Amino acid sequence: MQEKIVSGEIIFRSNETKILRKIYLKGQTGRPPESIWFGEDVGTTREANQVLKDIFGMVVPFETPKPVRLIQRVIEISTDIDSLILDSFAGSGTTGHAVMQLNKRDGGNRHFILVEMDSNICRNVTAERLKRVSEGYDKPDGKRVEGLDGGFRYCKLGETCFDEIGRINPGVTFSDLARHVFFTETGEPLTKQAKTNNPLIGVYKETAVYLLYNGILKDRQPDGGNVLTQAVLDELPEHDGPKVIYGTACRFSPARLKRENIIFKQIPYEIRVR
Repeated sequence: MQEKIVSGEIIFRSNETKILRKIYLKGQTGRPPESIWFGEDVGTTREANQVLKDIFGMVVPFETPKPVRLIQRVIEISTDIDSLILDSFAGSGTTGHAVMQLNKRDGGNRHFILVEMDSNICRNVTAERLKRVSEGYDKPDGKRVEGLDGGFRYCKLGETCFDEIGRINPGVTFSDLARHVFFTETGEPLTKQAKTNNPLIGVYKETAVYLLYNGILKDRQPDGGNVLTQAVLDELPEHDGPKVIYGTACRFSPARLKRENIIFKQIPYEIRVR
């Protein structure tokens, strides 16, 4: 601090109740963004409404949408070309639209997470807009707008699987936990058609993922088949390849697991919470 005071980088108000940091132009690279962005540069609400009319056929399904160019400016000055952008008030989906358009323009690999609490808006406006701009759409005058070639996953927020210290919530069903386990293990969601009443919850890149939880093997006691034993292994659906098995405990030695081509992960400690 003393060095910065001497160099003039730290200054004090006359009554010394406020300390300021002084930034010199010679130490900066590039140009700081201006505090006023004009409509001709970043778009207007009228422009944003017209974009929605073009996408949805002269209908504006969302009040006060943001201009795509405005959000693009924010992204350009605050992120890199491979950043992950979070918009926790997604609204009409302008942020996702802007990210797709920027990636198309400069070859970037930006990703986005959009959160919208109104299920009607999320499904019929936000997701529908992103689908149309990614695949392409016809404007009301018949002109075709080519797709931006991006993509997204539509997910619904369910009940929390874990409490504040990482324990599985008692009310969590096998199906809910199975979907969480498969996604955190593989990075891919289970399909809607996936059967979640079976200890073999899915196969990813030739590796089978099993979950032993809450009597999935139809034991008399809910936790009876949650321990990996020889008897439990004999009951599991067969898979000719590597296996990842989640359970409360394992009775096999490390050498036996290796021979069986099994990776065992203990519940709940080795289920990734985040």
